[in-house]
Amino acid sequence: MASDNVDVAIVGAGPAGLTAAYLLTKAGLSVTVIEQDPRYVGGISRTVEQDGFRFDIGGHRFFSKSQEVVALWNEILPDDFIDRPRMSRIFYGGKFYSYPLRAFEALGNLGLVTSALCMASYAKAKLFPRRKVASFEDWVVNQFGHKLYSIFFKTYTEKVWGMPCDTMSADWAAQRIKGLSLGAAVLDGLKRSLGLNRKPNDGMAAKTLLESFRYPRKGPGMMWEAARDHVVAGGNTVLMGHALRTLEHDVAADRWRMVATDRADDSTRIITARHVISSAPLRELASRIHPLPATLPDASALRYRDFLTVALMIRSSDLFPDNWIYIHDNRVKVGRVQNFRSWSPEMVPDPAIACVGLEYFCFEGDGLWASSDDDLIAQATRELATLKLVDAKDVVGGAVVRQPKAYPVYDEGYADRVEALRTELETRFPTLHMVGRNGMHRYNNQDHAMMTAMLTVRNILAGARIHDVWQVNEDAEYHEAGREGEQAALASVRAVPTAIRAAA
Repeated sequence: MASDNVDVAIVGAGPAGLTAAYLLTKAGLSVTVIEQDPRYVGGISRTVEQDGFRFDIGGHRFFSKSQEVVALWNEILPDDFIDRPRMSRIFYGGKFYSYPLRAFEALGNLGLVTSALCMASYAKAKLFPRRKVASFEDWVVNQFGHKLYSIFFKTYTEKVWGMPCDTMSADWAAQRIKGLSLGAAVLDGLKRSLGLNRKPNDGMAAKTLLESFRYPRKGPGMMWEAARDHVVAGGNTVLMGHALRTLEHDVAADRWRMVATDRADDSTRIITARHVISSAPLRELASRIHPLPATLPDASALRYRDFLTVALMIRSSDLFPDNWIYIHDNRVKVGRVQNFRSWSPEMVPDPAIACVGLEYFCFEGDGLWASSDDDLIAQATRELATLKLVDAKDVVGGAVVRQPKAYPVYDEGYADRVEALRTELETRFPTLHMVGRNGMHRYNNQDHAMMTAMLTVRNILAGARIHDVWQVNEDAEYHEAGREGEQAALASVRAVPTAIRAAA
């Protein structure tokens, strides 16, 4: 049985885990990282490769309000960033809509009759608003009218979150779509359509989108592979294909004993450490600590939304210029389609073959998740043909990538459960540190996951929790607005849907 004796043991080689490992290695501490994936580091920010084609899991633009994060990206990967134009559109009724909307284009696409119905529906909502605003549907209908709600809000939102819009809390809608009115949207669209909005879009205006972004030339996994290589070159260890089995704290010695299982041969490795940093899902971490925490039932009740990508290779020089397209069509289950060459030409090795990724939001174990790869590739091919985006006969290959626990679910009571679990673990174990999206059950982007790791490293080096990593988060606009060099958002909660309270 192999063993390690280190300063810090780290669970998970995603952005948070590898950021911590990289900085601890720079500080001269000994580190062992365990990662259950046998091949890839980066977690949800990894890049999967098959036959030279590279797939980004979800799409990751590299920009941040934190200068420290930007500087660390540049330090880890100094020579491999490229600048890419950003383009995203909505696909509805067989037509593309610019995002943000352009008024003339939208009216032209919708047609006179539908446009008139939208305006009539909007007028009705303003004259006769829903009095009891409890749900996402209630709030959006009151703001935009039922017709626009059904076109641009309902279908995609329900695909992503797996629950009907009339069961989602109105609080989420108010947070997520704050500051946007139909009048403002039309005025902005008119300016764009007439070419009057000439101010460069730097991402700082409310609800607008960056027009360009930085991206590693071979995908975001390139960043985390480089971070892993730095850790290993510094004399530390990254154990691939190893899963956390148990975690015990020796009070007398004030050291941790971690047992990791090699998934290839079921052998075990013992890691003893002064500190443990965990980016594992809170639900899994709690079930592996011995003795079990009293708040285990709270951890067990935490839920996640899962995700899979079906990458299709298509005989075509290219299909569309977008980074991704949002699919507002209830005939198909796909929620979004990525074009990998638009992220970086080096993601697709053959100029005669386009490669797109169809993104499906699901729950682990449901019909989509449990389908065979062949069935999912066939379904994705049918759905692209249904949308008339490709001819099925031009699809020449495919691959499926599953991502469990992609999105922590903010259901009713989740916050109290997380707080109870956090309080018990931090009180009992000052040398146990939780970081990252799943490690904290926080819907963070990768730069905020990195910031939680950066502050945790400072705490370890200081010998005390001088920084509260739980104050690192993001608001509803953060992923849509950011200029490099600004301070990270703190003490805010990124908007995700919650269920209507029973009393509502």
